[in-house]
Amino acid sequence: MSYLLKPLQAGSLALANRLVMPPMATAKAGADGSVSQDVLDYYAEKTEGGYLPLVIIEHSFIHLTGKASERQLSIADDKAIPGYKKLADAIHRNGAKGIVQINHAGSAADQEVTGKAPVGPSAIANPRKGTIIPHELTAQEIRELAADFQHAARRVKEAGFDGVEIHSAHGYLLNQFFSPLTNQRKDEYGGTVLKRIRIHLEVIAAVREVVGKDYPILLRLGASDFTAGGSTIEDSIAAVQEFEKAGVDILDISGGFCGYTIPDGSNEQGYFSPLTAAIKKVVSIPVILTGGITQAQAAEELLAEGKADLIGVGRAVLKDSNWAQQAVNSLL
Repeated sequence: MSYLLKPLQAGSLALANRLVMPPMATAKAGADGSVSQDVLDYYAEKTEGGYLPLVIIEHSFIHLTGKASERQLSIADDKAIPGYKKLADAIHRNGAKGIVQINHAGSAADQEVTGKAPVGPSAIANPRKGTIIPHELTAQEIRELAADFQHAARRVKEAGFDGVEIHSAHGYLLNQFFSPLTNQRKDEYGGTVLKRIRIHLEVIAAVREVVGKDYPILLRLGASDFTAGGSTIEDSIAAVQEFEKAGVDILDISGGFCGYTIPDGSNEQGYFSPLTAAIKKVVSIPVILTGGITQAQAAEELLAEGKADLIGVGRAVLKDSNWAQQAVNSLL
């Protein structure tokens, strides 16, 4: 059997094949962050036929201070739940499983959008945003943020989704704590990699407490900043082992601090595969590889070579809603 067409069981999550639609911001939410008809139609179209068994919904902000952009989805209060229920139902009707990615933008938040001063691990301007210096979070404020992630995860589960993904990539808040570029704290949340992931472990614990022991928790990690002085794959190798111990069920690997960054000189399909291959050697949980994959045969080879367990296909699916159907049929 094709590697891509093999089923996968990750905890309570049963998947018919190894394809994943990764989170991609659409700016289709209502002005208040609500699930709009445009959002429902978009995900219904992408999941039609069930050829993509797992869909990770674009990042939803957990608190107004962490809103990254206009028309970003909100999971910041309970009034969001009915809209997300409609979205979960639309995905399930097509035979797919849905995961909601929850996020706080930290110092990458847009003050013009939030009306609030941005926050971050240290009073260091975010490389993505220019010169605005964020408020350095106190230990108490960090604990409050962990509670915000917890409440968001509860809403995701109550809405009927199949799991929740914690976002720590692309220069957003948890990634800012992970990266030495933006985390220069001297307390228990800064310094060594184990201290820089303390907030991650607190968030994972808070989320696990509210969703229960069998509910899938994913974590998206920017596994290398690809920037001098930033995080490295060695940092991530140490971090992911702690994430697995803490109860993360699937690792979703990306890279690049200033957004989704292609490693220098790489034009290969699956260009983050050196990261996922290194991470797979030290964990037993499934690893998702996304990055420039546009052909079913390339996905097949990456799986056959043991570079990943699941393959995220973003832009090809964004461009062509029938891509997954064609890919599956080409391997039958």
